[in-house]
Amino acid sequence: MTHLVMVRHGQSQWNLENRFTGWTDVDLTEQGRAEAKSSGQLIKETGIIFDAAYTSVLTRAIRTLWIALEEMDRMWIPQTTAWELNERHYGALQGLNKAETAEKHGKDQVHIWRRSFDIPPPALDENDERHPKHDPRYAKLDAAYVPGTESLKTTLDRVLPYWDQTILPVLKQDQNLIIAAHGNSLRALAKHLLKISDDDIMGLEIPTGNPLLFDFDAAWNVTACRYLNADRAADLPSL
Repeated sequence: MTHLVMVRHGQSQWNLENRFTGWTDVDLTEQGRAEAKSSGQLIKETGIIFDAAYTSVLTRAIRTLWIALEEMDRMWIPQTTAWELNERHYGALQGLNKAETAEKHGKDQVHIWRRSFDIPPPALDENDERHPKHDPRYAKLDAAYVPGTESLKTTLDRVLPYWDQTILPVLKQDQNLIIAAHGNSLRALAKHLLKISDDDIMGLEIPTGNPLLFDFDAAWNVTACRYLNADRAADLPSL
């Protein structure tokens, strides 16, 4: 049986400040580091030997992976960073306080921007210094792939090909893998793996720093899925 663990990065500084983060590069808080350490301990306690790891190009996810691997005594395993695993880009909302944005635009509108499947927030102008075209991480990336905003659907459109072309072939070599990423990139992947509908995905929330363990059968269907910290688990669809 092959295993996959997905872990959302620990609390970031902008999580703490209740701000939209998206592709903005924000580091972990002390609580976030503690959550990453706990994630590593929980993964180690499964007794599963993990062979490789994947993460985004954003510090909060990379650091979460490093801390978790240190707890697992697996810092030496291959680690791949990929922009395709980045958080969803929140467009012009990035950096704004969520509560203040809800007061300005209405709670219902902000809920749609945050949780709907295919409705993105307002886009960033390309001349805005917050636009990722100005970030050296994406300097060699085709401009067509550098977003000014994203919905969960367009996030899935970049996550799924990376899963199909890069991660799944490694799983098929009977390697157990870890993905340390973000709430929405992991929601997109969970939508695919758990066959969650466009409507039901609005209700899926992935907690920070609580590893989600997937087991697969020989046909690469998910046979089991559970959070490793049951006390902090969110609802999951039945398989």
